Amino acid sequence: MNVLARFTKKDLWSIPNILCYIRLLLIPAFVVLYIKASDPKEYLQAAAVVMVSGITDFLDGFIARTFHMITDLGKLIDPLADKLTQASLIFVLVVKIKWMFILLILFVIMQLFMLVAGLYMLRKGKRLNGAKWFGKVSTTVFYATMLVLVAVPSPTLGTTATNILLMVCGAFLCLSFLLYIKEYIMMYRTIRPEEE
Repeated sequence: MNVLARFTKKDLWSIPNILCYIRLLLIPAFVVLYIKASDPKEYLQAAAVVMVSGITDFLDGFIARTFHMITDLGKLIDPLADKLTQASLIFVLVVKIKWMFILLILFVIMQLFMLVAGLYMLRKGKRLNGAKWFGKVSTTVFYATMLVLVAVPSPTLGTTATNILLMVCGAFLCLSFLLYIKEYIMMYRTIRPEEE
């Protein structure tokens, strides 16, 4: 409660932040719909929830930047909503798609690295200025892939098509991961010896 006390009512109930809350509420709705899905219509309903989540993700960023409604709370909950949504997609698909666990492992390693490296840089007074273009491209490919895999069950889509989608998504995640590692190495090199 003390954390929330730092934010004004205007911060808490700004339109972009309300859209973030909606995205957070859509996560359990998606998980339940997907796990219970057994026919094409139900899979499409789960995919529709993912699409609504993606639209609210785009809108909250667009509105925040366009109407100067960027808040510290938004900076905190927006990436949290992103990561929780991505994690929920991977975790539920692991249950139904054979090789999804490889993406899960890659995703977890990448997020742990970003967390540890980000916290270390913050301690040194450095920070990455928002998501990089390659991170945004990777996220777009990730959501497009997940949307197809959720909407069209693996048996219907076919093993070959499913595996190709997983490889493409994995390749973009790997590329993004390597480029973020490069960014953090470059930042690390700017730290003066006395800051170590």
